[in-house]
Amino acid sequence: MVKDLQTRPPLLPDRHPQQDFFVCDIFDAAPKGDMASMEHPIFSLSTKPDTRIREYERNGIQIAIKPSVDGVATIYDRDILIYCISQLINGMNEGRSISQTVRFKAYDMLVATNRNTAGTGYTQLKAAMERLAGTRISTNIVTGGKEIFRTFGLIESAEVVRETRDGRMQEVEIKLSDWVFNAIESKEVLTLHRDYFRLRKPLERRIYEIARKHVGKKDSWRIGLRTLQKKCGSNSKPREFRRMVKEIAEEDRLHDHMPDYGVFYIEDDDQVEFRSKGTLAVAEPQVTVPLLDPDIYETARALAPGWDVYVIEQEWRNWLREPPKNPEAAFLGFCRTWADRRK
Repeated sequence: MVKDLQTRPPLLPDRHPQQDFFVCDIFDAAPKGDMASMEHPIFSLSTKPDTRIREYERNGIQIAIKPSVDGVATIYDRDILIYCISQLINGMNEGRSISQTVRFKAYDMLVATNRNTAGTGYTQLKAAMERLAGTRISTNIVTGGKEIFRTFGLIESAEVVRETRDGRMQEVEIKLSDWVFNAIESKEVLTLHRDYFRLRKPLERRIYEIARKHVGKKDSWRIGLRTLQKKCGSNSKPREFRRMVKEIAEEDRLHDHMPDYGVFYIEDDDQVEFRSKGTLAVAEPQVTVPLLDPDIYETARALAPGWDVYVIEQEWRNWLREPPKNPEAAFLGFCRTWADRRK
């Protein structure tokens, strides 16, 4: 096994060089008033149809993830959400109004997420949209001392709006759920290393997500193996899960392939430690935006009446992940969204 780990490239080929992306931190995402946390696994790690109903409970909040006949959405299906969220974040950065409906070219999405652009890539994209639309999340929430049941999906709908003559999808339109869209408007996004799309194993992707969320820019973070397995949503036996995690740690030791964080299995404590590789300072530079035109603040006050526009400006500057092409337009767009969400 060690020989295989030494000779087999741990990352998929970089088929289409691309820029960094944003990922919605979907496990603590909105609606904030409905759930204190959604750090339970939403996406399946299985490459075969997963039709299990998974139920979890945390602090009295019960969560059930229910698949359609096609199975629950997989961690690879999540690429579609990542792409949609990236497009909306880019629009917000440039001051454009955004909506829950996102239209994109299928080819662009496949390229951006390092997928195959042959016929199988389009077939897999269609199947992924069906699983995303079919997966339902149900939970009990408490409002005013009363328990209320709520259910929602990852996306509301998906439609192929244009096809080529041979029937291959060309443009796709997806309507995101309120849950995902609210997370975008709430700025709950994290920069995702583009090598995420090159990770071969579903478990590697999930482990990276967990590390990205919990370690952030800290030096390190530890978690017990049993808790990690629950967070990953792995259906393997504990002994097999331990073997898979140790294999990922050994591959990372040999090839340094895991993005942003090294993975170490601590035998004595049966824990996994994630250690920062010091790459996030490069991935998330401090965004510097020059002073805005003083005349823009009157327009900002009209868009966000009753609010201190200088407070909004500070929130906007803290939220930016990259310098906008038109800072004034981007700021006004942020003011408009800020006010609309607080009506």
